[in-house]
Amino acid sequence: MNQDQVKKLLLFVEDAPMDFSVIFSGKKSKKVNGLYKVESREILLHNRNFSPDEENLLIYTAIHEYAHHLHACSKKGTLPQRAHNHEFWGIFHALLEKAETKGVYRNIFSDSPELTKLTGEIREKFLAQNGGLVKALGQALIKANELCDALGARFDDYIDRVLCIPRAAARVAMKMFQYKLNPQVGPDNMKFLAGIKDEEKRLAAEHALLSGKSPDSVREALKKPPDEDPRDQLEKERARLTRTIDTLKKRLGEVERELKEL
Repeated sequence: MNQDQVKKLLLFVEDAPMDFSVIFSGKKSKKVNGLYKVESREILLHNRNFSPDEENLLIYTAIHEYAHHLHACSKKGTLPQRAHNHEFWGIFHALLEKAETKGVYRNIFSDSPELTKLTGEIREKFLAQNGGLVKALGQALIKANELCDALGARFDDYIDRVLCIPRAAARVAMKMFQYKLNPQVGPDNMKFLAGIKDEEKRLAAEHALLSGKSPDSVREALKKPPDEDPRDQLEKERARLTRTIDTLKKRLGEVERELKEL
């Protein structure tokens, strides 16, 4: 596979608003398999890091760097100081899903029966059980709050000086129980879900997590505005194209004047 073929695959997975280049360095690197140069919009791949039978890993690296490019496209050609933020991981994971669906990239985690078995144990023995424990803690704290009210005591003082746990953690655990969150997503994702006030959005986020979406993908999906009306989209595109045409006409006039002066 050469660099032109890699670029073609990336565009097949998802088109890019801005052009970019894929460059094979022809070198090995002990530090990274690839990098993205935002100024020149270049995806640099250290192709000698990959053996001929590691094409899938090469594609994975290319998709990772392509995610940086698409992230930059969404920021008018720039990247935030912290490139690997939630927004980036959301873009990257979405690209991987598309690449798997289109047969460009193969998810290898299911290739090992031993790893598949261990994954099931981790989900059931640790994520689900720990999530269930935190949810049960929330239920107990709600009862403790009621008992404190009956005594005329401050519940926050009980949390601070008797249980000696952070108030924020206690409140989150209580919400986990009140919102009837599914412990299968694990305690960390339950904490994230407990922070979503809108019930419809919370249920949609929980469903997405249970269906295998990454937490970063779910976070980014929550940020997206509702689908825009097709007419509004076309009107915005017309305005954008009109501005581009005006700019090109102006530049054409300048070029013609310069040619006459030569």
